[in-house]
Amino acid sequence: MASQKAVDNAQRLRYIRALERFHNSLISYLLNTPELTHTGYNKKITNSLKVLQRVDEIDLYKGELQDLQKLVTKMIDFKESDKDINDIKEELLYSSNQLDKSKNARRYKKDKHTQSKYDDWE
Repeated sequence: MASQKAVDNAQRLRYIRALERFHNSLISYLLNTPELTHTGYNKKITNSLKVLQRVDEIDLYKGELQDLQKLVTKMIDFKESDKDINDIKEELLYSSNQLDKSKNARRYKKDKHTQSKYDDWE
């Protein structure tokens, strides 16, 4: 029998994957659709929400995951918005890019003074 901690971890991972799937599908839709309309956007949100609502919402404590959660709620909030679809696209793509940028900043560290660490080899 699985421990409660393992079950909680599995639910947490399932929720995170659902958020990422929702986010990726909507960003892909915004990038690859030649003629964006509010009705198409609303339809995409409705279909993507079905996947997200299958899993229970769980509190996330990591900063990047909280940002992802905020971005997903922002995407859902734009469903009922009467803003121009191109403004919505621009704002969501910018937010998504900032999220990716913050994820990558942690992964890649630029070596300062790369030339100076080889000076003693000469």
